[in-house]
Order: sequence, then structure tokens, then C-alpha cells
Amino acid sequence: MAASVAAAARRLRRAIRRSSAWRGPSHRPLSSEPPAAKASAVRAAFLNFFRDRHGHRLVPSASVRPRGDPSLLFVNAGMNQFKPIFLGTVDPRSEMAGFRRVANSQKCVRAGGRHNDLEDVGRDLSHHTFFEMLGNWAFGGEYFKEEACSMAWELLTQVYGIPTERLWVSYFDGDPKAGLEPDLETRDIWLSLGVPATRVLSFGPQENFWEMGNTGPCGPCTEIHYDLAGGVGAPQLVELWNLVFMQHNREADGSLQPLPQWHVDTGMGLERLVAVLQGKHSTYDTDLFSPLLHAIQQGCRAPPYLGRVGVADEGRTDTAYRVVADHIRTLSVCISDGVFPGMSGPPLVLRRILRRAVRFSMEILKAPPGFLGSLVPVVVETLPECDPSPEATQYGGGICVWHLVASAWLEGPWTLFFSPSLSNPSPCQHSLSPFLKAEVAWSLSLSGDLGLPLDMVELMLEEKGVQLDSTGLERLAQEAAQHQARQAEPVQKQGLWLDVHALGELQRQGVPPTDSSPKYNYSLQPNGSYEFGTCEAQVLQLYTEDGTAVASVGKGQRCGLLLDRTNFYAEQGGQASDRGYLVRVGQEDVLFPVARAQVCGGFILHEAVAPECLQIGDQVQLHVDKAWRLACMAKHTATHLLNWALRQTLGPGTEQQGSHLNPEQLRLDVTTQTTLTPEQLRAVENTVQEAVQQDKPVYMEEVPLALTAQVPGLRCLDEVYPDPVRVVSVGVPVAHALDPASQAALQTSVELCCGTHLLRTGAVGDLVIIGDRQLSKGTTRLLAITGEQAQQARELGQNLAQEVKAATERLSQGSRDVAEALRLSKDIGRLIEAVDTSVMPQWQRRELLATLKMLQRRANTAIRKLQMGQAAKKTQELLERHSKGPLIVDTVSAESLSVLVKVVRQLCEQAPSTSVLLLSPQSMGKVLCACQVAQGAMPTFTAEAWALAVCSHMGGKAWGSRVVAQGTGSTTDLEAALSTARAYALSQL
Repeated sequence: MAASVAAAARRLRRAIRRSSAWRGPSHRPLSSEPPAAKASAVRAAFLNFFRDRHGHRLVPSASVRPRGDPSLLFVNAGMNQFKPIFLGTVDPRSEMAGFRRVANSQKCVRAGGRHNDLEDVGRDLSHHTFFEMLGNWAFGGEYFKEEACSMAWELLTQVYGIPTERLWVSYFDGDPKAGLEPDLETRDIWLSLGVPATRVLSFGPQENFWEMGNTGPCGPCTEIHYDLAGGVGAPQLVELWNLVFMQHNREADGSLQPLPQWHVDTGMGLERLVAVLQGKHSTYDTDLFSPLLHAIQQGCRAPPYLGRVGVADEGRTDTAYRVVADHIRTLSVCISDGVFPGMSGPPLVLRRILRRAVRFSMEILKAPPGFLGSLVPVVVETLPECDPSPEATQYGGGICVWHLVASAWLEGPWTLFFSPSLSNPSPCQHSLSPFLKAEVAWSLSLSGDLGLPLDMVELMLEEKGVQLDSTGLERLAQEAAQHQARQAEPVQKQGLWLDVHALGELQRQGVPPTDSSPKYNYSLQPNGSYEFGTCEAQVLQLYTEDGTAVASVGKGQRCGLLLDRTNFYAEQGGQASDRGYLVRVGQEDVLFPVARAQVCGGFILHEAVAPECLQIGDQVQLHVDKAWRLACMAKHTATHLLNWALRQTLGPGTEQQGSHLNPEQLRLDVTTQTTLTPEQLRAVENTVQEAVQQDKPVYMEEVPLALTAQVPGLRCLDEVYPDPVRVVSVGVPVAHALDPASQAALQTSVELCCGTHLLRTGAVGDLVIIGDRQLSKGTTRLLAITGEQAQQARELGQNLAQEVKAATERLSQGSRDVAEALRLSKDIGRLIEAVDTSVMPQWQRRELLATLKMLQRRANTAIRKLQMGQAAKKTQELLERHSKGPLIVDTVSAESLSVLVKVVRQLCEQAPSTSVLLLSPQSMGKVLCACQVAQGAMPTFTAEAWALAVCSHMGGKAWGSRVVAQGTGSTTDLEAALSTARAYALSQL
């Protein structure tokens, strides 16, 4: 028996992969009696099974925009939204912290990044960039292997009615290198459920060990596969369901450690499951796609879809059907979730998908303009459960008919914006060569001029039989990546941190989360000053720099402190951490400096230096740095006002993408369709100033999270918020702001925010935007300062504006000579540098730079005119001194080398048969040289050689061409230099 199982494993090792491809069209039924189940019924059956039979909580799909996870382009698996649970960092006050057993159908996009199916879409019958992942989870050991396998088997065989003889399973065979034993427990569970040993196969870590990333929770997995062949001939297996048992953690050093809490994470692709249950050999033949394929045929008047692949697909018609059907689903869902085509990150990937859809629909299917937009209602009909996230519908003004959002982006004008270059000849048509240089492909790509994705360039070349210089292209991509890395901002050191093991140990010991409510205990005094109270706390745990828990720390040791309560604001929500100090109660003369506080799964870790011994159980008193905290409060309130002012000026479509603030400045990243104009920047500042001058009260209150769900205009980011959640409202009491009928959140700044804020806006003092730059197409980063810094920036801006005005007046008066004009030009150049680098209002900087660059152009024009006039005068003087002949060698006064060259050229224009070399003595013995050789004297006599001979004699250098050359040197004996010039010229003539 063991030998037969081993033989079967060898035969099927290649067949079983995480993304097994469907074999192709076949008339053999997938099951004896395939149920006529619609996709919606299949999805509902899954969710109802786990909710009704096994007590799972149904949670909605997360947006395809990753929530606070910069490592992902898109949500690509059902587990993404539950990462905080797996990592132990979930906020204990959040709704997610209460999850024990949940199930859902998650919208997933796999295009770009680590999981990328974009290149395969259309080429086969199974790959998709958008799909739904059905999943069930058990957190913290709620249930584990036996229950998970039993539930999966019950659902597939009893609810869906899949014949047991069509199902195979695989389990983890161990990894001796990592010290992991075979998962015999899972094997025995499958055998106990009645799966024959011949259909229970074992595989190594590549197939049956799942990891979240390079580090983090991981564990063995078991997969359930379906046999397409149905016992006729060799098995044709496709993966249906992956059950992951997270019981290890991959450490930074690559080792594996047991997790303090075990979890179950499962995922089953809806599209593949529907294909099995509907008796189809391709996911494109199911009712998730057939209405779309029919609509494509009707809209394009193309031949009917036949499901062909490879060489059988003549004209690539069926490939185009699959590409358009897949991509319109992805585009519709992403756009409805607030991801729009753009120039970097996820928007760039979406732009590539849109490009591909446009190209295949226009070039192969001959689609009419606006065709893609007409498909969106069909997507809505086939995916009614895929509503956009609540945040996306809020940003759309509460419009819940999500296909209107997507249709607006996919109508003709938008697709035409992306398509002009697609209708041009293919890149290979510009050259007869069967080989395309990397530089040409790069210039065609999104990184170059025309904006074509590289994969599309390669596809178009492949169609024409043109080979691409892949090595050169890879080199260019690496150079671009290195350049981008140099431009990126330095990553801040994380510092001390509680990992999943430390957090698990705290939870095992029953240590409650840190009470951080004292951070909000401050008040505004009648004289306008703020009073910050102290906080007494007990040391619950101490950690060394490497994260080891210890009972005490010694003198001079850098350590992490965990207290039962704190008034320090821990860095989160973009606000910098508080700093300050603590003292032991009864020993107030010894200060323990606290440099930072961080949130780790509900615990606040204080980073401090111990001047004396500190141990668990010590009572301490905490003092925040008041000036630091107050400056952060002012910047945070100013950030809210700036965010609101941007929406007031640019419209409600302006969304915050991120922010960071410290006592020095604030940074706000927002979505903008175009670069902000100076007028818009100034209008935004004025709007903030008005709110500051009115000294509006700032209301803060914790409310149930559910109360914030349907408030029009309420600003929230893609984050997991605690429940209750803190609401910050400027000028309007929170209760009134949250009243849906009041529309108050549309009129003022109302946001969900855990930060510390001013109690009145007046203390902001002033706000000046000192910088703006495009992070990517559609995303702008603003830098701003407040208070006295802002006032100083305004004063500096006014001073520079006066200097620019004075320079304008000097230029309008004109210059008497070249020297005066050059001085003015240099002054303008220094002003440009000063304006470009000074801390001043950005709107004013942009206006002044535009004025200065115009002045610089006018000044340069004036210099050229003066130099030409001066050169003409000196030319006449020289012509009067020298009789007609083949050679003029002389000295002349000139302020610059350019003037000297002009004199030489004018002399040669008036005496074409004469070769000219002029020297111009300058200060400190420096000598300028310029020469031009008459056309008839060449090729034996060249200007470059002539200038080099003379300048070398003067210990200098020369450069130029055969006709005109120039150089410099140093000498006090001009006559000797002139003699050298004459002698060399006569020897060549």
C-alpha cells in the first residue's frame, strides 16, 4: 500500500499546485449529476453552512484596497484583513478583537506584487485577476485541525454533493531541514473521515506549508483537490480548498518558533468551486462569466466564444473574450472600492489592466467607443454581493449604486485617454530589425514616454515575431529601482518592540491592556495656557533592548517599560509619540528619560534609559514634555483643518491618503487629479486661517462605532477603529455632527481620530503650506508649519517678494554695459536659489519662481544684445588696426569668454578668408583665448589645435572644433603668447 501511495504521489506531484490550470474543453461530465447551482447559491450555501451549522460570525468582505498594509498592492487573500489577529497586534477595544470563528467571501485581486496572475489571464481557462475567496477562520484555538477538516468534508460532500471518489487530499510531509515532523495528525483525520489512503498524498514545504511572508505566522496546510477525469484515465487534479493551520512563527533569523496561539485559515476560490458544481471544465463557462461573454459578443458583433486556447485560438478571439471579461470585473470592483487608474502603485496596476482591456477589445474584438462602460451593469448583475466598501460609498456622497461609480470611469472619454497609442503601429513596425533594443522598449513603457506597460510591449512584439533585449531591459529596470530608492525617504528605526511571542506571553499571564486614557487629561486655563496632569503607574514588565523580558534593569541600561497606565501618547494615527520622563514615587530627584512610546497589541511600551535600578512592581510618576505635546496637538488639529480646507477648495473627491506630524511640521498626502495651482494653495491656507482666527472649539468624544457608519462627509481612513471610537469635531458638538440629518460633517472638519488635539483652534496661530510635490500621478504630498514658524515664513516670503520687485525694476531700467547686466543676472540667480530653498509659503514660492525665471530670460537676452553691440565695436577697432591678410592675432578687452568668441566670429564674418586668434587679459594674470580658422585654411590648419598650442604655452587648456575653439591660461607675458600664436599659424598656412 505504501508503495502504491508513493507512486501516486510521484505521478501527481506535478499536477497538484496552488494554481493548477484547467486542462481544456472536454465533453466528459465533471460529476455524475452536477447540480444546476447558480454562483450566488453556491456562495450563500457556504456562508449559511458556517453560520447556521457551526456558529461562525459572517463578516463583510474588506475593500480590495489594503487596510493599513503597505506590503500589499491589493487584498489578495481572505486572511489579509485578519493579519492583526495573527500578529497579535489587534486593538483589544476593536470589534476584531472579539472574533473567534468567522466566515466570509472576500474580494481578491492578484495583479502585481508577489501573487500576480495578470500575464496568464486569457492564455488559459482558469486564471483571473479578480476572484472571490470563500473562507472560514478559527482564532486563538477556537477549533483546529479535526474540526476544520470535518467541516470542509461535510460541506463538500453533504451540502454540495460532490462525490467522495472525486476528492483527493494532501498533507504536509515535514521538513527535516527546518526540524518539522510530518503532519500525521492531519493524515489520520482524513483517513478517519473515510478518505482512502490511495487518495491521501503527502508533499513538502513548497506545496503544503503556507507562510504569510518572509517573517510572521505560518504553518502546515492540507489541500482538497478535485479530479476532473472522474476515474477515467489518469487523474486530472485541481485544487479546491486550502486549510492552513497556523502554529509557527517565522523569525527574522529564519528559524521557526511555536505561536502562543494557534489559528485556522482556509481559502476556497468561488469561481473554481462553481465550475465544479456546474459541471464545467472552465471557470469562464460558469454563470459568473457567461452573461459577460454574451454581452461582449452583442456589443462587438464578434464571433461567438468557443473556449479555445493556444494555437487553436485563431485570431486570438477567445483570448480577447477572456481578457475583457476578467478585466472588466477587476476594474469595476477596484474603482468601486476607490482604487482609480493612475501612475504608481495599485493605480498603475489598474491602469495596466485598463490598457489591456482597451487593447484587446479595440484591436481584436473591434469594440465601439464606450464599450467597456456598457459592461459594468452586467458585472453588477453577476456580482451583486460585491458591493463597494462603506468608505467608498461615503466618498461617493452616499451613492450605493456602485456600478454608477465604475461606469463613470469606464465610459468612452476615460478609455480613450488611455488608448491613443494603442491605435498606433506596433513598436516593431518602426524598425525592420527582428530585435528591439531595451532602450526603445523602455521609452515605450510606462517608465518612458508613451505609457505602455512593458508586458503589453512584450506581447505586441511577440505577435510580430520580434525579440526583446530582456537583459538590457532588466538592467534599465534595476537602474530605475535604484534611482527610486535613492529618492525615497529614509525609513525610521522601529526601536524596541513586542513581538507575537511577547504579546502571547502577556495575554497568557492575563496582563490587561495599558490604560492610556490619562493622555487625554489636559485642560485649557483662563490665561490660554494648557495644563497637563501627571500620571501614577506601576511597572508590570521590563524588557531589554533585544526584547527579552527581565525582572529588573540596571544603571545606564536602555530598556522597555510596560505600565498599567500611562499619560504618554504612543505613536499612531500619524502623530509622533510623546516624550518626557518618569520618576519613582518617593525618589523624585532621579529622572528616567522616556524617548518614545509605542502601541503593541493594546500594550504601550515606553522606551527609556535607566539612570538607576528599576524593577517590576515599582510605582512611578510620568511627566510628558509639555512643549513637545502642545506642538503636536497644534499640528494635529491643523492637519484636520488642512484636510477639510482641501475638500472645501478642491471638492469632496479629495481624500486623505496618509499623514505624519511632529512638533516641527506636518505632512499630509491627498488624492488630487492635478497639481495644485498657487491660487488653490493660497485659498486652502486662507480657509484654514479663517477657522483659526474664529478660535472655534474642538469637541472630542468617544461614541459607539456603529453611530459613525452612515454620517455623510465623516472622514475616516482605511483602518481598524476601536469600539467605542473617538470623534473629533471642529466647531460642532459631536452629537450634532453625528446626526445624519444635520449635514454638519459636510460643513466642518469631523474625523475619527485617536490623537490629542487643541481644545480651541486659535492656538494653531497660523498655517503655511511650505511644500508640495507629486508622490505619484493623482497623489500630492503637502508640508506645512504652524504658529510662530508660519509667521516667520510669511515674513521671509514678503522680504523675498520685495527683492524680486526690486530686481524687476532694475531690469526695466536697463543696463548701461555688460558688466552691470551680468551683475543683475547673477543677483537674479541668487534670488532663484534663495526662493527655491527658503521656508516660505509654497504658493508664493511658485509665483516668485515663475517671475524670476522670466526675469532671468529677459536678463540673458539683454546681456546677449549688449555683448553683440560690444563685440561689434571691438570688431571695428580691430579691423581698423589690421590690414587685409590671412591672419589676425591680437589682444582685446572682454568681460567674458562669450564676448571674446563673438568678436572672433564677427571678425571672420567680415573677413571670411582671415583666420583670427584673440587673447583677453583678465585679473590675476588669467588670459582668455578664442580663435576661428578660415574655411580655406583647413584641413591642415584647425582651430582646436591652434588654441591648444597657445593655451598650453600659458599652462592652460583648450576645447572646441576644427572651425572654432576657445580656452584659458595664465601668463604675464602676452607678447610671448601672441608670438606663439603667430608662429603656429604661419607653420600651418
